[in-house]
Amino acid sequence: MTKRQQGFTLVEIAIVLVIIGLLLGGILKGQEMITQAKIKNVIADFSGVSAAYHGYQDRYRAIPGDDPNALTRWAAMTNPVPVPGNGDGIVAGTYNNGGAACTTAVESCSWWDHLRKAGFVSGNGAQQPFNAVTGQVGVQTGDGAATPGPTLLNVAAGNGFVGLIICSANLPDKIAIAVDTQMDDGASNQGSVRALIQSAPNPNVGAGQVATPSYTETGTNVYVLCRAF
Repeated sequence: MTKRQQGFTLVEIAIVLVIIGLLLGGILKGQEMITQAKIKNVIADFSGVSAAYHGYQDRYRAIPGDDPNALTRWAAMTNPVPVPGNGDGIVAGTYNNGGAACTTAVESCSWWDHLRKAGFVSGNGAQQPFNAVTGQVGVQTGDGAATPGPTLLNVAAGNGFVGLIICSANLPDKIAIAVDTQMDDGASNQGSVRALIQSAPNPNVGAGQVATPSYTETGTNVYVLCRAF
C-alpha cells in the first residue's frame, strides 16, 4: 500500500506570504513613525529653548544663567537657592558641564534654573534636560572657555560659532541630517546649525574644533548638533 503525502497548496502558501509581508510592512512603518516623532521632538527642543531665551530677555532684560538679579528676584525660591550671574553677557561653562553633574555654581547650568524659576521651562533645578534619544541638551558661549573663542569652524582656522549656542547630543545620523535639513541648510559645517561626529556620548564642543565636513548616513554614526541663537 502507498502512503499519500500531504502538503500546503499554492493558495495556502500565498496567504502565508501575504500575512508575513503585511507584518513586516507594519513593523517598518512603525519604526519610521518613531524616527519621525524623534526628529520633531529634537526640533521642538531647539525651537522651545530659543523661544524661552528670547522670552526671558524680553521680560528681564538679562540672559538666563548670567542674570545678576536672579537672587533678589527669586529670594523666596530656595529649592535650589538661585545663584546670580555676573551680567557680563557671557554664559560661562559648557553645554555638558564637562561631563559632571550640573549645579547652580555654573552659569550654563544656572541657565536652566533661571528659566525654570521664570516659568519658561518645565522642571526644577539646574540639571540639563535630555532629548528624545537620551542625549544632553545644553548651552554655552562659543567654545565655553573663560574668554570664549570660536568652535565648530567651517574649516581649519575658518569661521565658527563665537556667541551663545544650544547643543543637542547623541543624535543618530538619520535624525541629525533631518534636523539640520529642516532647520537650516543640511550642511554639517555651514549655517546656523553645525554638527560634530561623536566617538563618545555627550562630547565636549571645545576650542578650535572643526565641524564635521559632511554627514555620512551609515546607520551607526552619531552626532552632536549645535545651533546659534
